[in-house]
Amino acid sequence: MAVSTRIQESIKRSSWIRKMFEEGKRRKELYGEENVFDFSLGNPDLEPPHSFKHILKELIEDNTPGLHGYMPNAGFVETRQAVADHLNSYNKTKFSADEIVMSVGAGGALNVILKTILNPGDEVIIPKPYFVEYNFYLDNHQGIPKLVPTKADFSIDLDAIEQAIGNKTKAVLINSPNNPTGRVYTKEELDSLGELLSHYSQKRGEVIYLISDEPYRNIVYDGISVPSVFDAYNETFVATSFSKDLSLPGERIGYAAVHPEVSDKEMVIGGMVLSNRTLGYVNAPAFMQRAIARLLNDRVDVGIYQKRRDMLCDAFESFGYEFARPQGAFYLFPRTPIEDDVEFVRQLQEQNILTVPGSGFGGPGHLRIAYCVSEKVIENALPGFEKAIKAVKGQ
Repeated sequence: MAVSTRIQESIKRSSWIRKMFEEGKRRKELYGEENVFDFSLGNPDLEPPHSFKHILKELIEDNTPGLHGYMPNAGFVETRQAVADHLNSYNKTKFSADEIVMSVGAGGALNVILKTILNPGDEVIIPKPYFVEYNFYLDNHQGIPKLVPTKADFSIDLDAIEQAIGNKTKAVLINSPNNPTGRVYTKEELDSLGELLSHYSQKRGEVIYLISDEPYRNIVYDGISVPSVFDAYNETFVATSFSKDLSLPGERIGYAAVHPEVSDKEMVIGGMVLSNRTLGYVNAPAFMQRAIARLLNDRVDVGIYQKRRDMLCDAFESFGYEFARPQGAFYLFPRTPIEDDVEFVRQLQEQNILTVPGSGFGGPGHLRIAYCVSEKVIENALPGFEKAIKAVKGQ
């Protein structure tokens, strides 16, 4: 077969999210789009802020020569400085443009970071449930995921992380607010994690990095704020994008940031810049770099997502589902009323409701519901969610 064995195996392990997305397309053709309730894909349905389109128009009309030429491999200096200034507004440490690398989304940023730090066979500890695309990013750079459980409320299990640390541990990768649980890690959790990694880094004489994937940082509810990982640990990278808080997933724009006091800083930053160039597919597009430099304080209306969360949670509570109310992101991760989450997801399909089994995120016995959909979709799907749980409970 012409396709590599490695890719064949990756296809077999490919994301449940995409499988359900394809199932949704099939069902919409059969039953009509208005009769299928698709909660499978975290694709924001809100339009970008009005300011985004206004800035695009200004950029289009700018006739300054050279605007579409090559740029420094890390991205435009003025854009990186704008990002640094933004980071300085809520971190104790102070960033400059030099600690920022513009990328094609958070996925591009993670690939830049992993290519920079990983040797073949290095392990990255990941608390689960987790975004399973991390597996493929690690595979790109010959890294190995080492999955550890979280606590019952999806908070960090420091004992599990400590037990997983070994001679090959290169980093811990976290995601807060979390996809798929909506959990936001507290300052106390992050401080304790930083202390743990500092202890083992000193004990081994080799740095263990902390990588934080933060595309949902600005989508939080109930007055919660997301603590800074940079304040908790110096050997830290952040990968993020503007896909969620500006509703720009198709524009693929984000960045990687490294702590200004990271060890071997010159080598680390040099590696990131080189990786950004040699990967070939993660250099952030010029047009979007110029746009987001002026949009760093803009957001979609997060209150809309909170209203949808509350619609689902209030209804699910009355139906008898067990769940932790999400603190951020736009996902609900309830327990399935039967042990086989894949089977329950199939039963929901019979109600034309598309969700993703928790097994696809390393969290069996749950399902993920992406509520970045219209309130009408949620409202019309609720009777099916109720019917499905009553059916399995024999009510």
